[in-house]
Amino acid sequence: MPPKPTKRATKKTTAKKTTPKKSAKKKAAAKPLPANRTPNAKPLPAPPTGHGVAKLEIKPERIQSILKILHETYPDVECALVHTSPWQLLVATILSAQCTDARVNMVTPRLFATYPTPQAMAKAPIESIEELIRTTGFYHNKAKSIQGAGRVISEDFGGKVPETMAELLTIPGAARKTANVVLGVAYGKAEGVVVDTHVFRVSRRLGLTRSETPQAVEQDLMKVIPQDRWIQFSHELIHHGRQICEARKPKCAACPLEQLCHAPDKTWHS
Repeated sequence: MPPKPTKRATKKTTAKKTTPKKSAKKKAAAKPLPANRTPNAKPLPAPPTGHGVAKLEIKPERIQSILKILHETYPDVECALVHTSPWQLLVATILSAQCTDARVNMVTPRLFATYPTPQAMAKAPIESIEELIRTTGFYHNKAKSIQGAGRVISEDFGGKVPETMAELLTIPGAARKTANVVLGVAYGKAEGVVVDTHVFRVSRRLGLTRSETPQAVEQDLMKVIPQDRWIQFSHELIHHGRQICEARKPKCAACPLEQLCHAPDKTWHS
């Protein structure tokens, strides 16, 4: 007998009902905008490499607006370096190069307890000074500077930190930035503008200068900022740079100066 034909298996295809997938996460509620923001304000695309240098904008009315906002935002700002004398301020400022003020404030209490006067610092073993300031970085050079500062102040200025720019610049480790800090904070004398890394960056972003060295930036700022604001302006810009106008990613959405700023590396535009 011939074999019976085999039946081919047939698959029944049934249409699957598709149901919309539920989102695993609920949509986050929109955060309220800061008071000085408009609803159509948008974050900008990723900023270009490097810090922004804005077009120069030094009209007197714009300068006054910037100064007014800074003063209202940071009304009681002061030097962040803890000190009780011009000598301690001088040493702390020298140590603050390439180092945070917070770190300096951790180091100086023990340093000043061990070597409290310029004379004591001048006679201190260099290895001992280095060990006490090691965590501030570049401690070999800084130890030489503050020991040399102690010696010059002891021998040439009778143990008292001088009160003029010309004399301060003869002290080891005291360039114009350090001299301006001591004159402004310790003696209330405005002979220049303190230009640290924050002042350098923020003043260029704000279009107050386009110069490329701290010395040139200081000269530019002295021309456009009233002299009676030099000391406080530096403190305000330093704090603004730390809290808002950061180097890598400025917090433009929270910046009270945002509408006056046209820096190319802004992260927010209203």
